[in-house]
Amino acid sequence: MNTQHMRIAVAGATGTVGRYVVQAARERGHEVVELARGRGVDLTTGEGLAARLTGVDAVVDVTSVATQRQEQAEAFFGGVTRTLLAGERAAGVGHHVALSIVGIDDVPSGYYRGKQLQERLVVEAPVGWSILRATQFHEFAEQALGFVRVGPFSLVPRMLSQPVAAVEVAGALVDLVQAGPSGRVADLAGPDRLEMVGLARRVSRARGLGRRVVGVRLPGAVGRGMRDGSLCPAGDGPRGTITFDTWVAGS
Repeated sequence: MNTQHMRIAVAGATGTVGRYVVQAARERGHEVVELARGRGVDLTTGEGLAARLTGVDAVVDVTSVATQRQEQAEAFFGGVTRTLLAGERAAGVGHHVALSIVGIDDVPSGYYRGKQLQERLVVEAPVGWSILRATQFHEFAEQALGFVRVGPFSLVPRMLSQPVAAVEVAGALVDLVQAGPSGRVADLAGPDRLEMVGLARRVSRARGLGRRVVGVRLPGAVGRGMRDGSLCPAGDGPRGTITFDTWVAGS
């Protein structure tokens, strides 16, 4: 594993996991270049990107978009990934690290189709690559409270998950940067399989949000996949150690 000083660019540096990637990389002595609109880089157009990739050893892509529509998800992930890969090739960056999601091949949601496209583009590119699939973050439970709100009620999908702390995902991504191009690595999940509706209720109580959580069974193959554990790891692999309760108490 390469523990020497590296220059690492983080796409989506200000997001849920991106800020932890930035923090973890700096704590290990690496130089970090933040790629985000708020830092003067537009990853959908490439504006400001070329100058920021000068001297970069690796790019970590943790970008995301708020949509469940396949067309929009594919346009975003496809566009950003192509822009990054082209910039990396031009700048001589040797390693592209992408964060993906456990179970995207088994749950046919529009968002996951976008992530599948992202993975294909990374695999087919001439740049050395690593892909880490992780389960939903602990933070997802709080986000779920705002998906559909009707007065004091939050409609949360029935979903079996094995959530992992975003800070642990970030650490695993920096590990991959230091290891060098590793291909598709073992899926990362949290320590426990849990129902998302219950997690949302626990977050609401812990935060004093006063949300009344109503579980909703989403229809079709997407709903079945969410309920039957398709978004949980199918085999052995690395597991985070921060439980959901520990995360709630500490955040």
